[in-house]
Amino acid sequence: MIAIHVNGKERRIQAAADKPLLWALREDLGLTGTKFGCGAALCGACTVHVNGEAVRSCVLPLQAIQKRKVTTIEGLSPDCTHVVQQAWIAHQVPQCGYCQSGMIMAASALLARTSQPTDAQIDDAMTNLCRCGTYTRIRAAIHSAAAALAQTTSEGT
Repeated sequence: MIAIHVNGKERRIQAAADKPLLWALREDLGLTGTKFGCGAALCGACTVHVNGEAVRSCVLPLQAIQKRKVTTIEGLSPDCTHVVQQAWIAHQVPQCGYCQSGMIMAASALLARTSQPTDAQIDDAMTNLCRCGTYTRIRAAIHSAAAALAQTTSEGT
């Protein structure tokens, strides 16, 4: 039995310690928002947060995440009200949508550490692959989300 902390709750699953986090999330916990893409940590469809950092879950064994906090797209916002999700909708980023949960998780991790990223910082952080090529919309959505976060922060002070 392995205990992992996912989306704010401790969960116990019967799985091998070397099982990739992606498959534990999808198969054992029923959290199917995190997608399988390449299985080699290249495409980013499987991106989740581990202790706030964007990581590729398809190659991350369960044994590596014990005592660390995992957040999936379902945990980011169950009702799509997270500022990055709202920016994605406003900028009509998704085409096929397969890579989008990983993209949103990578973008939200970027904004958590860099409140007003430049285009170069976005390009460096967003290494996820989008077969539909919506990269200009992705960049615009990230800038929009950063502006929204800045507005929220300035209103709160």
